[in-house]
Amino acid sequence: PSPRSCQPNGSNKESLQYEIEELKQKDLALDQEIAQLLSEGYSLEELEKHISLLHEYNDIKDAGQMLLGKLAVIRGVTTKQLYPEYDLELSD
Repeated sequence: PSPRSCQPNGSNKESLQYEIEELKQKDLALDQEIAQLLSEGYSLEELEKHISLLHEYNDIKDAGQMLLGKLAVIRGVTTKQLYPEYDLELSD
């Protein structure tokens, strides 16, 4: 293919430019949020630790949901029906 055929057409170029601008805005908003948290006394290490713990929590929760789903299939019930048995709230 010629170099010209590899170049994005006008609408694709506009779409990419719009996406780039959106990403720049998100980056700026995140930088501002980090600056605010730092000004409130949080450290980057503390924030990174919280993020790491949230990821770990979500992984554990996903594994629990998967196990509940498999158990529900084995018992022929819905996952929702298992929640009271394990003292879980629907919002858990």
